Amino acid sequence: MSGRGYQLGYSDQAAAMYDMEMRERKARTMVAVLADHYGGEKLGALAALTVGGSTGALDNHLADHLGTVNSVDIDAPAVAYAQGAYRKPNLHFSVGDAMQLAFGDACFDVVICSQVYEHVPSAGRMMEQIFRVLKPGGTCYFAANNRLMWNEPHYHLPLLSVIPRPLAHLYLRAAGRGSHYYEKHYSYWGLRRLTRRFVVHDYTAQIVSDPERYGAEYMLRPGSSKAAIAAFMARHMRWMMPGYIWLLEKPVAGRQ
Repeated sequence: MSGRGYQLGYSDQAAAMYDMEMRERKARTMVAVLADHYGGEKLGALAALTVGGSTGALDNHLADHLGTVNSVDIDAPAVAYAQGAYRKPNLHFSVGDAMQLAFGDACFDVVICSQVYEHVPSAGRMMEQIFRVLKPGGTCYFAANNRLMWNEPHYHLPLLSVIPRPLAHLYLRAAGRGSHYYEKHYSYWGLRRLTRRFVVHDYTAQIVSDPERYGAEYMLRPGSSKAAIAAFMARHMRWMMPGYIWLLEKPVAGRQ
């Protein structure tokens, strides 16, 4: 354990958790990436778990494409909202701890872990649990921010994630954005260490090169200078990308 406690009630502090249009956009990218990997015709047979599903909009969209979707989050008010807002026979919400998943070994084809690792007390323990519940050959859709980013996305403060944490706490207070910087981001190399047990299929460059195919044009307008810069960085300066989308595959024993 890292010494950081649980970040409870996150949805009360983050209005973005109730931005259903944005959440559904993210879900469309997830479906596009999974369809590219598995083939779209196979998605309906997949059993999925969302770790950190929060208010449920992601899961509601995923349930239209996947066989079953179980969503867990430690944020009880967010889970209660999801249970009331989204009701489908293949969709289930529950309060749960990402570091102690209440599911058996090798029971999911897919785990969704999008922008979650920085919010848990131990990202390493969470990834161990994800590895455990995935079937061999199963994949984790892993979207993660890079510590080396100009604008910290939770508080919109330049270089907040880069500076030493004691200074980050002071910076947050001076800016009037909070009293304690909880989120803990990893660099590209730290993320590779975090996911070292998996085979990494890096979709980042594919998405920034063809955002329309992956439903990401709302972030990167095709033909824009921003899209061109992002594509160049993804190909040649991967360690400086502000974020990544990886499919993490659990190896099958005996298969190279």
